Amino acid sequence: MPPDLLPLLLIGPILLLLAVGIVVILIREQHRRLRQEKEKQLLLAQQNELLEQQVAQRTAEVVAQRNNLEETLLELRNTQTQLVQREKMASLGELTAGIAHEIQNPLNFVNNFAEVSGELLSELEAEQLSAPDRSALETDLTRDLRQNLIRITQHGQRAAAIVRNMLEHSRASTGERQPTDLNALCEEYLQLAYQSVRARHKSFTATLTTRFSPEVQPVRVVPQEIGRVLLNLFTNAFYAVQQRQMLSEPSYQPAVAVSTKLTAQQVLIIVRDNGTGIPAAIRQKVFQPFFTTKPTGEGTGLGLSLSYDIVTKGQGGTLTLDTEEGEFTEFRVGLPR
Repeated sequence: MPPDLLPLLLIGPILLLLAVGIVVILIREQHRRLRQEKEKQLLLAQQNELLEQQVAQRTAEVVAQRNNLEETLLELRNTQTQLVQREKMASLGELTAGIAHEIQNPLNFVNNFAEVSGELLSELEAEQLSAPDRSALETDLTRDLRQNLIRITQHGQRAAAIVRNMLEHSRASTGERQPTDLNALCEEYLQLAYQSVRARHKSFTATLTTRFSPEVQPVRVVPQEIGRVLLNLFTNAFYAVQQRQMLSEPSYQPAVAVSTKLTAQQVLIIVRDNGTGIPAAIRQKVFQPFFTTKPTGEGTGLGLSLSYDIVTKGQGGTLTLDTEEGEFTEFRVGLPR
């Protein structure tokens, strides 16, 4: 072999080795890049997971803060409503008291002079009895005058009762909320209402049933206001059973039941009677001011409307009605725990 060809023969293997080396280097570089890419992806996945956890945690914190703010806003609104209601009740009480006092003065004159006129008329009738020459016309006029005085006295007394009720309702309670035993409060005002009815109607009797839950703990309320609500409800219940008793139904026995119950959100006071019930046509009106289901001369229409405002706006509770005409009436007072 000529010496000049030997270098040429060595170039081939050298180039081949060089190519193989380059390929090996490229493969290793590719593997390194793949490994780095996998490490980057793994790190990115870990970072994404951590970020998602942080976002979820932050979202939960924001939601919790929003809920707290909503609860605080709701409490502020309820407090504002109660303050506005108290201010309205105070203003209404002052206005009502002023009007009632203005009416009371001339009303007293009417009642007093009606009484004096009745006494004078009695003296006139006594004189007429001893007069032999009295005419039939004179007797008729005296009798008519007596009837007119009776009507004036009756309506005067009715007006005086309305004025007393207005003054009673105008007395704004200055008491603060304090822990109150609702069971004891119900028992006290139930007996008070019953004895009041018995004092006016000696022959009236009713079966009183109480079911007070021992789970009911003292609730922060204004006891004077809740007492006024209970007194109105009990008085209405006794009136309803008394009216049904006058219908002379066979084997009917007047009954009024009072119970307390604990729920998740409220303490319930349930007042139920088996009286005349309330017709469906007027059930939506029973809490309206000056609306009454009682006949003319029996009610002022102030009791239930003021009770509704005291419970719902003053105490932040609920007052609901369930009734069936001729069967029963049930009021439920719900007070926040």
